[in-house]
Amino acid sequence: MKTVRRSLILAAAAAGATALVGASAFAQSGASIRIGSTLALTGPLSATALTHKLVGEIYVEQLNARGGLLGRKVEWIVKDDQSKPDLARTMYEQLVTSDKVDLLMGPYATGAILSAMGVAQRYNKVLVHHTFGIPSMSKYEMAFPAWSLGPDPGTTVPNTVFDALAASPKPPKTVAFVTSKFPSIHFMTLGAREVAKKRGLQEVLFLEWDFGNRDFGPIAARIKDAKHDLVWMGDIALEGNMLLDAMKKIDYTPPIHFHTYPAPGPMTNSPDGRNALSLTIFEEHAPFLANPVAAEFVKVFHDRATKAGLADTSVEVQAAASYTAWQILEAGVRGAGNLDDKAIGAWLRANRVDTIQGRLRFDGPGNYGDDLMKVKQVQNGKWNVVWPTQFAAPGAKLQVQ
Repeated sequence: MKTVRRSLILAAAAAGATALVGASAFAQSGASIRIGSTLALTGPLSATALTHKLVGEIYVEQLNARGGLLGRKVEWIVKDDQSKPDLARTMYEQLVTSDKVDLLMGPYATGAILSAMGVAQRYNKVLVHHTFGIPSMSKYEMAFPAWSLGPDPGTTVPNTVFDALAASPKPPKTVAFVTSKFPSIHFMTLGAREVAKKRGLQEVLFLEWDFGNRDFGPIAARIKDAKHDLVWMGDIALEGNMLLDAMKKIDYTPPIHFHTYPAPGPMTNSPDGRNALSLTIFEEHAPFLANPVAAEFVKVFHDRATKAGLADTSVEVQAAASYTAWQILEAGVRGAGNLDDKAIGAWLRANRVDTIQGRLRFDGPGNYGDDLMKVKQVQNGKWNVVWPTQFAAPGAKLQVQ
């Protein structure tokens, strides 16, 4: 009994010593590396931004468990920009000038990212960002995207969507375009209109709404009267759910409905979301899970998202883009070997980075590389990639009514 007790005491002492060694290593190498950012933790974009917050917390924990960056512990300072680009701009100013963070991480959504980019450029800071949807507006040489749209998504992304639909048993011939005026969403929808025209699809409706709108009844009625095969919804966050609900109230279900950037959980959890189409760079099924880092992240995210009460506990496009952004920033710091923003930026432009969505390059216009977008669909209550077929979930095929 004494021997067992002594073994337990020695084991506990060893564990404590290990913890002290880790803490000492961090302390000896200097103060924490502080990374600052904002997220839309409240306001109309919060349903998605909360996913980005959880991913950031997971990544920083994993990073520190691996020894941090440059032998120093990493601390993430995140502020609520309330889904307001102007507020994001002010907060990034504070992060640089008052909080004096070492590095910046981009916020969620194009408007806030553009605001943060302006601040980063003023202070010559690297800005890795998650979901910037208008590459042509990225004029800053030290801004790096995790959103793999390619430099011309207004053309390439709609072509991917229409290629998928053209290969279906019932290719659409008519299309109704309805869209938010949210910058990246509006941009993508206008691009899709031009692509549809060149491909011979007949446009039967085009409607716009102001971002933040909550009354979708009149829009739903116009869609129902349009006699379309496909409705392209330029929506973000919960707008798509609200529009589908408005259509349900007038006893209408669109035959094919595409959503640009829906809130992932609410769409899969709603009966109205059945067969909804959207864009993605990653879903938690083969072949994506062949990457061991991705497979481990999926396990951790499931557990943490469940405990946090998120509507969707699966890893999909938003969570993957967020994790990718952190991978890019870590690779840049390690590649440069220091915290000098210019050195980090130069390394990223000259090298490729392995991420959970694939190997990314940053040597194209606006530091964009390849368009890696894929088409996914809600099937049996979850998102499955259906196009291109080599990335489709096992047994999954595009379903149309």
